[in-house]
Amino acid sequence: MRQLLALRLRGAQAETEELRTALAARPLTALATGVLAERLGCGPAEAGAQLLALAERAHLGPQELAADILTTLPATTTGTTTGPGPAPPAPPAAPPDRPPPLVEATLTQAADMLGATAAVLWTVQPGGALHPAVAPGFTETERTAWRHVPPGLPTPAQQALAAGAELGPTGPVGATLGADRAPYRLAVPLHRADGPAAVLELAWPQRPPEPTPAERRRLRVAAEVSALALTDRPAPAPASATAGPDTAALDAALAPALLLAPEPATGTPVDFRIVRVNAAFTDLADRPPHRVEGRTLSATYPRACADGLLDLLLRVHATGRPQHADSLALTFLTGQTPTPVLLEFAAARLAAPPGHLLVSWRPSGADDRTDRLLRTAQRLSHLAGFEEDLRTGEIHWTPRTADLLGLPPGTAPVPLAALPAHVHPDDEQNVRRVVNSAVQNGRSDSTVFRMRHLSSYTHYVRMVAEPVPDPSGRTAAVQGAFQDVSAQHWTETALAATTESLASTRQEAAERHLLALRLQQAILPPAPPPLESAGLRAAVRYRPSSQRDRVGGDWYDTTLLPDRTALLVVGDMAGHGVEAATGMVALRHALRGLAHTGAGPGRLLGWLNQATAELTGAATATVVCARYHPDTRTLHWARAGHLPPVLLRDGAARPLPMPHGILLGAAEDPDYQEHHLAMRPGDVLLLYTDGLIERRDRSVEEPLEQLVRTLAEPAADLDALLDRALATSTADTDDDTCLIAVEVLAPDPDENV
Repeated sequence: MRQLLALRLRGAQAETEELRTALAARPLTALATGVLAERLGCGPAEAGAQLLALAERAHLGPQELAADILTTLPATTTGTTTGPGPAPPAPPAAPPDRPPPLVEATLTQAADMLGATAAVLWTVQPGGALHPAVAPGFTETERTAWRHVPPGLPTPAQQALAAGAELGPTGPVGATLGADRAPYRLAVPLHRADGPAAVLELAWPQRPPEPTPAERRRLRVAAEVSALALTDRPAPAPASATAGPDTAALDAALAPALLLAPEPATGTPVDFRIVRVNAAFTDLADRPPHRVEGRTLSATYPRACADGLLDLLLRVHATGRPQHADSLALTFLTGQTPTPVLLEFAAARLAAPPGHLLVSWRPSGADDRTDRLLRTAQRLSHLAGFEEDLRTGEIHWTPRTADLLGLPPGTAPVPLAALPAHVHPDDEQNVRRVVNSAVQNGRSDSTVFRMRHLSSYTHYVRMVAEPVPDPSGRTAAVQGAFQDVSAQHWTETALAATTESLASTRQEAAERHLLALRLQQAILPPAPPPLESAGLRAAVRYRPSSQRDRVGGDWYDTTLLPDRTALLVVGDMAGHGVEAATGMVALRHALRGLAHTGAGPGRLLGWLNQATAELTGAATATVVCARYHPDTRTLHWARAGHLPPVLLRDGAARPLPMPHGILLGAAEDPDYQEHHLAMRPGDVLLLYTDGLIERRDRSVEEPLEQLVRTLAEPAADLDALLDRALATSTADTDDDTCLIAVEVLAPDPDENV
């Protein structure tokens, strides 16, 4: 009840607002309505409705549109009307086979406004062809030669119609009406609620200036008025029309139907009155027709209107677009009990009587819904059914069967016995097996096949056949289904190829991992060579990554050089796998060879940087290179982007100050700074790669400080020191790790220092 009162209140408010608007706009809209009524040959109410529809399409207010119409029309139309009052006598109406004089006058006025020499209003015919209905400024010969412009022809009018937008000014154009003497065109398409209606085209002998926004707006108004006069001219009413609405079509309809009249009859409706119901109509509240006819829709079906029925019908009336729904949920009152109902629903606006609606509804039965759901499921799953009676030879296919098999529309159903002849030769035997299994052996079977007639065998169909036995157990019919499984087939094919490729990739990865691991194991000995002759004791550790696919490029090297100095190196080649391992081997051997020249670590890293691009394919690496001179117990060292060594002395540990040096491969000729450190007996030096301390969640400084604290704790020997460093490592990058620890030995008692 509250919703019904709100509906009635909204209707009253709408009527009040309509009256207020009408009073405010009356001085101009009355004149424009009178002009339209006289020119269109209709009553004031219909002319007023057309004026409001035009204003809505042009996105203008009624007053503004009325002013545009009055200023656009020829002086003979508006000049004699100076204000409200009786209109002058109307000129004779145009013959039925000729357009109203208003149209030609409006087009001429629009052409003069923009300096065009000619204009043409093309009307859209069924199928999209254009016809020059009115063409002031063009000769009858030109108009006759272009009386039919088919769709697809690149004329300005057809291009504007196809784009649904204004075209031009453009030109020069070649193929259109009068193009030889007026080759520059501007085309404005006009669309109505039920589709394209017309195209207004202006022509100039020379390129015109760009129209102003105001000129374009007036041109659209002129086009709307002209198209309205041509496409909405009411047909002459029969003599019997005055006696009331013609309900013969309503009574002949087999579906339940209602004829609705707008309420109020003029202006914008807020409700509808039920004029007639046909013989097939059954009121959902079980009322006889005389209890329904003559009442307003909102009073007859208040709950349905509150659910949105009235708003839906008002939109149909306003837009002219028919509405159809297979399942529309509304609520009706049975006595005082609200009853939800699912309806099949359709509504359309009639041309005669003007503004009336024809509405049809009926409850959706369970069987109808089941059939509709089944059709939807078949469509979505690409299914089609068949049945063949083996006794009579009668074959039934569902509507989509021929299309699913790729057969031309209208193809007669193919008997099962003849089906193998229609499929790909490679699939004939499988189809024949399924048919024989169902017909001869009484067993269900299935297969996938391709059709023979298709130009490309990419269409795969699954067939399932099931026998239908008679009372004696013999197969009397075969029924089944065809399903388009092309997408599934190609997915399975791609999946199989991907699986095979993945297996091959995994095998290749395993082989590459094994090769990289063997390279690394071959190049990194488990124990360092003796360095006692250089006054050092050494220990090494290599901890590989726990991930088998992350064999890296970490390496270490300790060796005695011919001049009795000791070379100490740790490095980290960027990347993982065979490439990193082979690059590491190349750099390790290159550095060892360069060290035999006797050059210091800084010079060695400079040479190694130059060789990196050729040896590793433009990869990068970090390195710490140290050379220990036993005669002076001096350590010379340099770094290329690597972490600094850690010195243990007198029970304390500290990282060495880092000399300048960027990683290998980052620049063509970098400078590698070299530092010197005087070593003492008992000093321990630790060289390591970043896999020992690197973490993803923090900078390297904090883990390095923790390593320094760990190394400062006493250890039994170098091996114990390295084992503890690995055991307490907090690194989380799961990278390889290399460590070298060297201890400076005490001098021999017989040695003179």
